[in-house]
Amino acid sequence: MSQRQVLQVFEQYQKARTQFVQMVAELATRPQNIETLQNAGVMSLLRPLLLDVVPTIQQTAALALGRLANYNDDLAEAVVKGDILPQLVYSLAEQNRFYKKAAAFVLRAVGKHSPQLAQAIVDCGALDTLVICLEDFDPGVKEAAVWALGYIARHNAELSQAVVDAGAVPLLVLCIQEPEIALKRIAASALSDISKHSPELAQTVVDTGAIAHLAQMILNPDSKLKRQVLSALSQVAKHSVDLAEMVVEAEIFPVVLTCLKDKDEYVKKNACTLIREIAKHTPEGVPQLSVCLSEEPEDHIKAAAAWALGQIGRHTPEHARAVSVTNTLPVLLSLYMSVESSEDLQIKSKKAIKNILQKCTYLPALEPFLYDAPPNILKHVIGQFSKVLPHDSKARRLFVTSGGLKKVQEIKAEPGSLLQEYINSVNNCYPEEIV
Repeated sequence: MSQRQVLQVFEQYQKARTQFVQMVAELATRPQNIETLQNAGVMSLLRPLLLDVVPTIQQTAALALGRLANYNDDLAEAVVKGDILPQLVYSLAEQNRFYKKAAAFVLRAVGKHSPQLAQAIVDCGALDTLVICLEDFDPGVKEAAVWALGYIARHNAELSQAVVDAGAVPLLVLCIQEPEIALKRIAASALSDISKHSPELAQTVVDTGAIAHLAQMILNPDSKLKRQVLSALSQVAKHSVDLAEMVVEAEIFPVVLTCLKDKDEYVKKNACTLIREIAKHTPEGVPQLSVCLSEEPEDHIKAAAAWALGQIGRHTPEHARAVSVTNTLPVLLSLYMSVESSEDLQIKSKKAIKNILQKCTYLPALEPFLYDAPPNILKHVIGQFSKVLPHDSKARRLFVTSGGLKKVQEIKAEPGSLLQEYINSVNNCYPEEIV
């Protein structure tokens, strides 16, 4: 047998292996094939091919495994039980960029299903290797590693802490500054997944300077990036007053208001969530929003500012007071009453006034409304007086000397109406000779 014939045997074997992995990778893209592949023992056949002498066979075997593991946790479990993870981690550090991408894809596909499977990835030492990949010169390798880290961090605080301890956060912050949009998106998403579990984890993200970089991307034209950026800022702001104030200090107002009118539904939803998360902790954004309300030429921005102020004011009496002392209520009233305001602006202004009034116990801010407000707003104003005056003797005295009580007597209300009930409650706070 000649040398050529001997080598031909090897060539045929290589061709067969190549054809096998390519076909399996192709078949694994269709859900209807998965069960058949699984029953045919595909996992144990792919495993040795991860260490094949031919690089393309290694890469395609990893790709096929990733696609299979992506489908369900049974197949992901089979990757763990088949001792495939240590091989992948070893190769992730040693191989070329194509293999690194494929190996990181398998880790992501396994880790996404459950905390237990994600923990198996951590236990085999994958985090350190994935973090090294974040410094790779190839953006595709970075992106694949970020996906895997984000999917691990997503599950719970312990796994998130493991990702932080591996040194991922500063490198993720560098990734959001890279030019590639896909890399920015997934890095912002990973920072969101890390921040969401606890104030301590969110603080770790803040300490690396992530907030300023995220805030700058609120106006990026890419909707998918904006979704992730707004989500990440919300996940930081939700934990505490301090964290919420840090987000506001990154000058997210008024730019975040433009997102409330974005054409992308998820951008709108995430912008609403961000404003709500800030509002529940702190009225920190009120001065900027008040300026928007008075000075913005665009009605849709004014409407967004009105909505945001309403969201802040409805939380507690302190929040409502913070809104009312900035002279916001009269501006909202004039926007609601103005024939030049768009319908949306009128609706949002009215809703904001009602939200703020229902929590406002700071009476000096409410008194001007006795003179200017239409009946449908007036009932809410007098409703607040009827709640506060019975319990506050100083406020009762001031209400007489300021002329507020006299004004209430002049209001003509329908007998039996809610407005009349509130007026009666106010009158009952005083002796008959005063009323």
